[in-house]
Amino acid sequence: MPTPENREPSDPQSVGIVETKVLNLSPLTLDNGETIEPLEIAYETYGTLSPKKDNAILICHALSGDAHAAGFHEGDKKPGYWDYYIGPGKAFDTNLYFIISSNVIGGCKGSSGPLSTNPKTGKPFQSSFPFVSIADMVNAQEKLISHFGIDTLFAVVGGSMGGMQALQWSVAFPNRLKNCIVMASTSEHSAQQIAFNEVGRQAILSDPNWNNGVYTNDNKPSKGLALARMVGHITYLSDEMMRDKFGRNPPKGNIQTADFAVGSYLIYQGESFVDRFDANSYIYVTKALDHFSLGTGKELTKALANVKCRFLVVAYTSDWLYPPYQSEEIVKSLEVNAIPVSFIELKNPAGHDSFLLPSAEQDSILRDFLKATDEVTDSI
Repeated sequence: MPTPENREPSDPQSVGIVETKVLNLSPLTLDNGETIEPLEIAYETYGTLSPKKDNAILICHALSGDAHAAGFHEGDKKPGYWDYYIGPGKAFDTNLYFIISSNVIGGCKGSSGPLSTNPKTGKPFQSSFPFVSIADMVNAQEKLISHFGIDTLFAVVGGSMGGMQALQWSVAFPNRLKNCIVMASTSEHSAQQIAFNEVGRQAILSDPNWNNGVYTNDNKPSKGLALARMVGHITYLSDEMMRDKFGRNPPKGNIQTADFAVGSYLIYQGESFVDRFDANSYIYVTKALDHFSLGTGKELTKALANVKCRFLVVAYTSDWLYPPYQSEEIVKSLEVNAIPVSFIELKNPAGHDSFLLPSAEQDSILRDFLKATDEVTDSI
């Protein structure tokens, strides 16, 4: 399989040139009683929906992700974020499956969110956009799935925040998915996880350009958002990965310079993030993460009591943002409810970002899990 560096649209295992489409759907009533109208969902699809409409897989993205999971946008040199796993002959084989990838509401990549126009004012909502939860995100996705005429999804898949969406799908719509794949995720944020997000939000709120979330593109809280991204990015990498990548170079310059390679790297990550993400959306999405809770222990077991799909739960030994014990809690609650579940803890040194990175072992695990479902279905 081609490496990320040399993949291109003409590769036989690429889905080729794709485009993000935006669909206007019927109004969505949120958990808090407010309504999003019209509801806009940005999405991409890869592969062909079967005549029985029984081969659809929904891909749910993480915090800063979007609908562009595979293939190339016209003129781009880099493919979608999960291109290694989506395409002809890959784990999510587009010769077999119809892949749907959508952008969450509350985000800033085409779906309804702070950048959307408020029909009452003709201006962007910005910080007046209503709060959205993970459940709201999933309910919006359900409207998209129903638009395609799909009654039951073959699978819902996601890592990190995407894993929370997948879990929510299994609870909210137990009869509408056969498989649920949860990677590097959790059923509920710990106080430490909330704390990291709060530091990021406070960095944005402290920016002189914040202005209560009402700002222009030329005068936005860039420094605050960059700092928020720097804090978040630290949690995505493992100590081992950072040591191997940056080491400890000798100090140079003066106190006004970033004298460690890791510092320069984080500054670059923060500054580049500002060009592709919105500060309001960062606050909305991280708050949705922090408020998501299916509980732990007996509470989680009760929450998962009525799910009906097969599960694959994947954790990573080096992930200290969502450590394996949180995945194990999900697995235990499923086992108590006699729900079929496979659990894998991968020894990948890349930390939380492991689920995003190319891995032949992970590819094989995903492929085998989906294939096993096909075999069970064929034998019935």
